[in-house]
Amino acid sequence: MSHPERRYPQRPLRVALLSYRSKPHCGGQGVYIRHLSRELAALGHRVTVFSGQPYPELDDGVILEKLPSLDLYNDADPFKAPPVSQWRDWIDVLEVGTMWTAGFPEPLTFSLRAQRELRRRRSEFDVIHDNQTLGYGLLGLQAGGFPMVTTIHHPITVDRRIEVEQATGWQRLSKRRWYSFVGMQGRVARRLAPILVPSRSSADDIVREFGVRRPAIGVVPLGVDTRYFHPRPDVERVPGRLVCVASADSPLKGVATLLRAAAKLATERDISVTIVSRPKPGGPTDRLVDELSLRDRVSFVSGIDDTELARLIAGAQVAVVPSLYEGFSLPAVEAMACGTPLVASRAGAIPEVVGDDGDAGRLTAPGDPEELASAIGALLDDAAERTRMGAAAWQRVQERFTWRAVAKATALRYAQTIEEAQARPSGLTSRL
Repeated sequence: MSHPERRYPQRPLRVALLSYRSKPHCGGQGVYIRHLSRELAALGHRVTVFSGQPYPELDDGVILEKLPSLDLYNDADPFKAPPVSQWRDWIDVLEVGTMWTAGFPEPLTFSLRAQRELRRRRSEFDVIHDNQTLGYGLLGLQAGGFPMVTTIHHPITVDRRIEVEQATGWQRLSKRRWYSFVGMQGRVARRLAPILVPSRSSADDIVREFGVRRPAIGVVPLGVDTRYFHPRPDVERVPGRLVCVASADSPLKGVATLLRAAAKLATERDISVTIVSRPKPGGPTDRLVDELSLRDRVSFVSGIDDTELARLIAGAQVAVVPSLYEGFSLPAVEAMACGTPLVASRAGAIPEVVGDDGDAGRLTAPGDPEELASAIGALLDDAAERTRMGAAAWQRVQERFTWRAVAKATALRYAQTIEEAQARPSGLTSRL
């Protein structure tokens, strides 16, 4: 095996970066795609992003190729199929049929569209990088000789388990059906290498949940865009303000735990909570806000850009990441980059991101509103500790979590993968 330094790309690479959905400002996939593609382009590589709806926001120098689905899960009118006259091919039929039978088709159908498009354009790309699609179409591309790198942020089996456990009655069956694509993801993951993951915790989970071989996995932490997320002395922190960036209705993100902690804090002090998300009207989070009599203390914000989000985080006295599980946690890193004192769950990879409890952030038991309220209250009462913790968090981000470092490590993986593909005996790829 050659020395890693010699494997770094000696020429610009042509990268096809795949993402079956890339929501720009919420959920990690769109954030990952935007920042990785920008920094790869800044290193001189030619990056083309292939995405379904919602499409990502990309920076200058990155090419977007749209592979549209039927957009059956759009925010404005979800679960509504277009007229049959607008169905384009058998993949559209598969997509609608899976939706009608309560499944989630996008990872599979996007991978099939990507396979069809990239086979036609084989000569245009040196390497394919899949962002957790893990659909069967990727195996077709692999068999066609494409060097391929895959990112898995965390195994969705964890999401499935938590949501099924919290469901009742017929909803349990519905949740199992919705997450039926996870079996496909595990089968595909076991046949792909290399796999990039953002943390050691995520690597362990993927080995356990998907049965992936540990040598196939490499850890490349994610980054934060410090052009936007950095300490802002010009932004005045609002007394008692808490901020949380999370998908409000996903049980995995622990927003219910935060709301119950906020209800306890509200009996002791004047607080307000800003949650960056859009909960479903009448959904579980919306109902819980009313049940806890927090309507005048909790606000929801969505659709804001990075500058607005960074200023919002910088204006809070405490940031909260109450997740029950995270494969990495970009919201935690964004809060740390803004120098905002952080209270987060001791769950998944969060301790790897935050470090020792009490240094750059406080860690609490996941799902425990009493402990969460206690940690938040202690920080709200100690201005000196908030200042010290914010400074330590910003220092940790500068040392560990930049997108330029992520892009360099990822490009190194590309080069190694291409070299290994070229070294395979003739005919091996086609037999695979």
